[in-house]
Amino acid sequence: MSNMYHYATVSEALDDLNEKGYTFDFNIHGEDIIKNPHRYEIEHIYRYEGDSNPDDESTVYGIKSSSGKKGVFVAGFSANSENDAARVLTEISIKGRNK
Repeated sequence: MSNMYHYATVSEALDDLNEKGYTFDFNIHGEDIIKNPHRYEIEHIYRYEGDSNPDDESTVYGIKSSSGKKGVFVAGFSANSENDAARVLTEISIKGRNK
């Protein structure tokens, strides 16, 4: 992981990543992240924090696959929004901090 940013909205983060070439939607194809986490690298993390409700918090990941595909994954922080791919990305993010 190389960069963590803070933006006012998720759409700002997605727009910025789109301009940087991160156009693939990994939320739709999260099963490969779960099965093959070693094939993915988190290059950017954008954090959105809701003004008053913790359920409004989310993280936008800028991900690059070993095949060169660049895309995004949006993960929420509410108890009902976490899924297996989001947990794997958190692990990748935490491991990446030690590099």
